[in-house]
Amino acid sequence: MFLKPLITKNPRFVEEAIAGHQAGEIAANSFVIDLDALAANTELFVAEARRRDLTVYAMTKQVGRGPAVLDVLTGAGVDGFVAVDMACARPIVHNGHNLGHLGHLGQVPRHETTEAAAMAPDYWTVFSRHKAADAAAAAQRLGRTQDILLRVFDEGDEFYAGHEGGVALADLDAAIDDIGRLEGASFAGVTTFPALLFDPATGGARTTPNLATLARAVEMAERRGAGDGRDGAGGAGDRVQVNAPGTTSVTVLDLLAEAGATQVEPGHGLTGTTPLHASGDLPEQPAVLYLSEVSHIHQGTPLCFGGGLYVDPVFGPYDTMALVARDRGDIDTEPVPVDMPDPAAIDYYARLHPGRGRTVGEGDTVVFGFRAQAFVTRATVTGLSGVTGDSPKVVGHWNGFGEPVRCTSGHDDD
Repeated sequence: MFLKPLITKNPRFVEEAIAGHQAGEIAANSFVIDLDALAANTELFVAEARRRDLTVYAMTKQVGRGPAVLDVLTGAGVDGFVAVDMACARPIVHNGHNLGHLGHLGQVPRHETTEAAAMAPDYWTVFSRHKAADAAAAAQRLGRTQDILLRVFDEGDEFYAGHEGGVALADLDAAIDDIGRLEGASFAGVTTFPALLFDPATGGARTTPNLATLARAVEMAERRGAGDGRDGAGGAGDRVQVNAPGTTSVTVLDLLAEAGATQVEPGHGLTGTTPLHASGDLPEQPAVLYLSEVSHIHQGTPLCFGGGLYVDPVFGPYDTMALVARDRGDIDTEPVPVDMPDPAAIDYYARLHPGRGRTVGEGDTVVFGFRAQAFVTRATVTGLSGVTGDSPKVVGHWNGFGEPVRCTSGHDDD
């Protein structure tokens, strides 16, 4: 889905990834990150968000939380990071970065709340009054007052299956009052997911009913004094925070700002891989690819290594293509069709189907243009810098938790 824009808009990145693999510096089963493109995308996004008075918390689950990736994003101006769960929060804090938002999408388990409170997140999302009480108690034990976001929902709101949860809009008044009575917590605002979704009919983004629910929730909160700077319901400050993630790129910032959002959380937008990037020419450059290698050939059919062959189901089923190359000069060769493993199977390998007369050999580089979700795979994450300069180099290899790994004979991360 993203292979064509990857090759068209960032060919030097693809060439350097191929060269790095053939030199033994990049391993098969790697998500490779163009750190320069990531920095440029982030600087652009942050500048546009600042013009609209939006706070930017970057999501890093897609690209694996490697220290160099976090450093690039912080250096490009993000206000902090959103952690999809505690496993995400730990490397963010361990590597010295600001934890902007915790508890959304994944709630904090009860017996991890003290650890979470010690991370001092700017905002902590809860789905229930009990979770609010747990967060408040943990913060109070550490002498802190934690700003709380409530995830809210109403009839007709849209959720991905298994993502449901939150405080019903009809119960919001009572929930705000409950938080106002807690020592160690302050109501700060509301959130949902997804606020925007890709619309296949138009190739653009559409608002979900959830965004209108957030607007109604803000009105209710303001009637109770939230956002007026007073103690209690409004103790978090002079504006009710509206956290509105989903399908976030520069092109949707006006839409979100006009809907009342105060916080945005780009992930795929910073790597140029939102669904919008697959259907249109957006400002962000492709900054991630998945790299594999031809493992063996069985009865004339080449198979490449898996481990990161996760195809984000946001588009539904589609035909997958891959670039097969022996050196950087093969970037212009015709991509080949791929038989992907069934989603219910372990992705040990994928089958390649080069055209008649096309020679594919063991050890050839295989490049995919995936919408990355590194944190749910066995793949390594590799940072590549200097792609646009004279001395591109691999700066590190990490697993999906941001921990350094040795995955080639020629390079060890520090």
